[in-house]
Amino acid sequence: MTDTPTLTDRDALTRFRARARATTDGPALFLHEIAADDLQDRLALVKRSFTAPAVVTPFPEVWAERLPGATVVPDDEVLALTPGAHDLVLHSLALHWADDPVGQIIQARRALKNDGLFMATAFGGRTLSELRAVLGEAEIEVTGGLSPRVAPMADIRDLGALLQRGGMTLPVADSFAMTVRYRTALHLMRDLRAMGETNALAQRHRHPTRPAVIRRAAEFYAAHYADDEGYVPATFEFVALTGWSPDASQPQPLRPGSAQARLADALGADETPLKD
Repeated sequence: MTDTPTLTDRDALTRFRARARATTDGPALFLHEIAADDLQDRLALVKRSFTAPAVVTPFPEVWAERLPGATVVPDDEVLALTPGAHDLVLHSLALHWADDPVGQIIQARRALKNDGLFMATAFGGRTLSELRAVLGEAEIEVTGGLSPRVAPMADIRDLGALLQRGGMTLPVADSFAMTVRYRTALHLMRDLRAMGETNALAQRHRHPTRPAVIRRAAEFYAAHYADDEGYVPATFEFVALTGWSPDASQPQPLRPGSAQARLADALGADETPLKD
C-alpha cells in the first residue's frame, strides 16, 4: 500500500481559518450558509426522522441553530465521531481540503447506524475556474513558471464515485452552480481570505506572491470576464452527495440474467442483435 499524498498543509489551513474568524466583520460564510441551506432542503425531502445527527464542518457557528442537538465536529483527518452512534451524518463544504476524501466518507459510514443517511456538499471542479485561469496566465507571464494556487476540486462523476468507494449504498450525486459578481478580482481574493479559503496547499510556494502577479491576474480577469458593468464573475459549483450505510432492508440489485421480460418487448421495439 502507498501512503496517501499530502494535499493540504493543515497547520496553514487552521491559521487561515482563525485569521478569517478574527477579521473585523467576522468570517465571510455565505458559501457555507448556502451549502447548509441546501443540505437542509434535501434533508426535508427524506421521509424519516433523525434522532442522532452529526455534522462535519470547519465553521460550527453555521450549524448552531440549524440542527439543534447535533454533534458537530471539525473536518480533521480523523473525525471525532463515535462508531455506530448516528443515524445521520452531514459533511458540509470541506472535502476539497481532505487529503483522503474517501477516508472521510468511510469514517462517516462507520459512524452511522445501519441504514443511516450520509449527505455532503462539496465544491465541484468548476469552482473558481476563472481565477485559476488568470492566476496561471499571470504567473507564467511575470515569473516564467507556474505553481499550485487553487485547491484541486473533483467533478461530479468523480465525487459520486467516492460514495461507492466509501461503502455507501444507493449513491446519488447532483450539482448546481452559482455566480458571484465582484467589483474586481482583488475583491474576490479579499473575500476568499475572509472565508479562510486562501492557498493552503502543501506544495505551494512558501514566499509571498509577487504583487506584479496579483496585478496582472486582476487585469487578465477584467479583460477576459468582465461584464458590461465592469464586474467580474466567480463561479462556485456545489456537488451534493447522498448515500446510505448498508442494511439488509434496502433495495438490492437483481442478479444479472434474472429478468423475466425483454426490454424490447416493454418498449414495443424491434431487437437488433449486435454483430460479432
